[in-house]
Amino acid sequence: MISGIGSALCKRLLQEDAGVRLCLACRSMQKASATKAVLLAAHPAAQVTLVRLDVSSLESVLRAASEIQRRFQRLDYLFLNAGIMPNTHVNFKALISGLFSGKAVHMLSTAEGLITQEDFITADGLQAVFETNFFGHFILIRQLEPLLCCLEKPSLLIWTSSSNARKSAFSLTDYQHSKGKVSYSSSKYATDLASVALNKYFNKQGLYSSVVCPGLVMTNLTYGILPSFFWKLLMPIMWIIRFFTKTYTLTPYNGAEAQVWLFKQKPESLDALMKYHSCISPMGKNYVESRKMDVEEETAETFYQKLLELEKHVLARLNAPLSPK
Repeated sequence: MISGIGSALCKRLLQEDAGVRLCLACRSMQKASATKAVLLAAHPAAQVTLVRLDVSSLESVLRAASEIQRRFQRLDYLFLNAGIMPNTHVNFKALISGLFSGKAVHMLSTAEGLITQEDFITADGLQAVFETNFFGHFILIRQLEPLLCCLEKPSLLIWTSSSNARKSAFSLTDYQHSKGKVSYSSSKYATDLASVALNKYFNKQGLYSSVVCPGLVMTNLTYGILPSFFWKLLMPIMWIIRFFTKTYTLTPYNGAEAQVWLFKQKPESLDALMKYHSCISPMGKNYVESRKMDVEEETAETFYQKLLELEKHVLARLNAPLSPK
């Protein structure tokens, strides 16, 4: 099945509105089909469509965009949730010392100073984390503009960012993060910047963009960071910390709270400079907290122009058209 937050989000959207039409765009059609079966078991009348999409391959993104345009006349929401954190290395010395310091909660929430990644190059000649976590989504949006832009009925892009999205990890001169070791953090900060820029250019066309942080959620991505025996040691501590830390959502259901909340808002009412965080109270009540993002609009604009240049370059190499609009 689709794992983690994506699966929980689908279930919660159908709980909110049984009439919503879902399109699951997934790399593994086997897992997507299993998820569809689970959704239909709980909601037999639900409309669930499957499309194969691998955001680490631009050819796959273009094929998926073309397929979606054949099947749908418009899209109300586009949840941009895929992500990887490959070849992760943990600074165990920092982890152990941090657990017994006053920065334990911050360390476990953001992984700052705790983990690094060894990135690699994709078949498209791009850094894998940059392409998978961000650029594949960006190209998808650009290709789907005709289905997303409508002044009479605005659409909303919902990016999954992270508390690990740090300005210090990102550089305009190396926005793919080919020279660094914290590519995941850089890619998530790229998400924050792009969302701000997209609002500047597309709000007047009826397309809005928002960013969410699911909090600390235990998914396959998270469990892959540390050996299993470490998680057995840490989990009791983390459940205790959860009573004092609102961003320790821990479960995918809780982590999807901000996405579900945005689903119920009017896109034009949202603040383009805010990140919407999934939170949980000591008694287990889910809620959303908005926090201003640490982004500069000038940097967002420069980054957006660089993205358009990269888009033109990679699509020309694939003999593919630019954005249909």
